[in-house]
Amino acid sequence: MTSSTTADHGVALTERAISSVEADPLRLVLDHNRFAGPWLTQGRARPVPAAALAALALSGGRALSPSLRRWLAFDSGFLRRSGWFGPADGADGGLALTPRPLGEIARAEFGAGWGQTFDPLSERFAECFLLPGGSDSRRVLAVGEPDEYGEHPVLALDIDDLPCIELMYPGLDVYLADTAGVITVAGEGYSAAARDARYAARMRTHARNHLAGELSEDFTRW
Repeated sequence: MTSSTTADHGVALTERAISSVEADPLRLVLDHNRFAGPWLTQGRARPVPAAALAALALSGGRALSPSLRRWLAFDSGFLRRSGWFGPADGADGGLALTPRPLGEIARAEFGAGWGQTFDPLSERFAECFLLPGGSDSRRVLAVGEPDEYGEHPVLALDIDDLPCIELMYPGLDVYLADTAGVITVAGEGYSAAARDARYAARMRTHARNHLAGELSEDFTRW
């Protein structure tokens, strides 16, 4: 396990992911899935304009996480392709975030049969955003009580054997860095970051806040 420094968290870690993407903008987000596309659409960053970014907020006026705000100042195309934005109410060309309940995302990704098993979790995880990742599984940013870095957890949704959700990353910052190859989270299983000295404390915080202290939750299909 690697000891933690400020470079391993938040905006500093997001900056490292941005530098990696800038060095190879047409690199695929996922080597195993070409449908996810390149990090930068047509190789060009599409930052959210400063005025629109300043006005952007999560539901209930909750502030964006530091890593999300920094990433959007760099590029919005990667998240647009994952369905994060809809048209703003105004006519000023602004943006509006379009979160979905966990069950709605699961139905869209897995089909109604498997997706409906996640419906009971929609009240707990009412504001979620899909992220590229997995083949049979999916990655979802779940907005809720943030950790000490102001970041929200990334969950893995899996329908192999018993459907389950599992805490995978303590924030978008770590998801971006790991997916871009800036850091390596060693170990087996979705929640390997919980055994990484850099991220264990943050993972425990999200486990307490979102999963009754556990790293995962299994449930039956019917």
